Amino acid sequence: MNTELITKAFRDIASSRNLQPDDVNDLIREALHAGLARIYGANVDSEILIDDLSGEIEMLVLKRVVSDAEDPSSEVSLEEARWDDPSYEIGDVMEIPVEFSDFGHNAVMAAKRRIMDLVQEGERERIREEYGGRVGELLSGEVQQIERGKLVLMLNSSRDAEAIIPWKEQNPRERFRQGESIRAVLKRVEETTKGPKLIFSRADPLFVAALFRLEVPEIYQGIVEVKELTREVGGRTKIAVHSRDDSIDPVGACVGLKGSRVQAVVSELGGERIDIVPWHPDPEVFARRALAPARVASVISDPERQVITAIVDEDQLSLAIGRNGQNVRLASQLIGWQIDLYGSREWLERGSDMSVLVEEDEDSYETADFPLRELSLDPQTLGALEGAGYRTFLDIIDLEKRHFLAVDGIAEEAADRLLALIDDLTVVDQDGGREMAADDPEAKGGAD
Repeated sequence: MNTELITKAFRDIASSRNLQPDDVNDLIREALHAGLARIYGANVDSEILIDDLSGEIEMLVLKRVVSDAEDPSSEVSLEEARWDDPSYEIGDVMEIPVEFSDFGHNAVMAAKRRIMDLVQEGERERIREEYGGRVGELLSGEVQQIERGKLVLMLNSSRDAEAIIPWKEQNPRERFRQGESIRAVLKRVEETTKGPKLIFSRADPLFVAALFRLEVPEIYQGIVEVKELTREVGGRTKIAVHSRDDSIDPVGACVGLKGSRVQAVVSELGGERIDIVPWHPDPEVFARRALAPARVASVISDPERQVITAIVDEDQLSLAIGRNGQNVRLASQLIGWQIDLYGSREWLERGSDMSVLVEEDEDSYETADFPLRELSLDPQTLGALEGAGYRTFLDIIDLEKRHFLAVDGIAEEAADRLLALIDDLTVVDQDGGREMAADDPEAKGGAD
């Protein structure tokens, strides 16, 4: 086998790893040096020249001329050197040409092992560089195999990367089969003796955050920020969002028109419930919102102990607690404070201060909904809206004129009347969101 064939074989190996030509030449030099070390000794010094056009390789072993050679791999005695050329002096460097035909089986195998080691190490370093800064990012791939509960993945972006979803990072309500497509969030890059291992998760809150970043352009653009997120995988997630732009409602942006965005996330999570609330820097206001969908009558905060005491009406108590205490537990995790929850009857039976049960101004986020049929709309407009799936006031509260005009049966005049109606029934709060200006059915019915 001549050097051209060896060079081609090395280039084929390297090109399969998407290496540049200069990197290929470096790999060839390293590999051939390993082969020369197998022939001449570990301390061999070599010079390997590669012709990029012809692919020919010239190999030279360099030995320093000394009076008495102690290391044959790097030294040659003056007497031996002068057999080749009488002009050699001590300190000169003798160049010994080497033909590839001089390589025996062991030298060839040593060269092959060396180039494979170098290629593998280059691949490992590439994976470290490519994925080290992508923790929290949503990636896709295919389930290659299922091994003792863990899912072994083949990523679309890097099929050679070792990627797994451990059992504890899976949703227990989900089952995947070999060959199925899958999406997961990169949780960490773990170093092992075999190189970097990519650990993915579908159970971590990071997965939900990554899904919202994918579905909500305002989050991807940094306009809406996910401030807090807590999750009990397979059951429920609570997410608190905040808008950097007062004109954009963060909750509305995450929900999407007719719930399209949040439903895409819920579908990926297998039907897991998601509560989206607007974040607030005041722990008392934030606690009220975090306990949604329950309405909170009153809250008392203890900043030193970081404890919130929340009192709810009896008809709201089970909703505030949630199944097996899930709602209040997640609300506490979301705000980072302990929440002590009381029904109004228990609060009074304890002999606690009754003044806190005096009705307070509701937070602007807490609004009630009502059917569109309670509004004084003409039958044609009402029928067109219901035919398009809009049945309650909150369904249309954030719609713009272009949305109404897109509904069959609604002309420009009717769209203008609907916008005027929304303006009459709502006020814009300081955070840029809307709240209802009246809860009296007669006020609703007489606004048109």
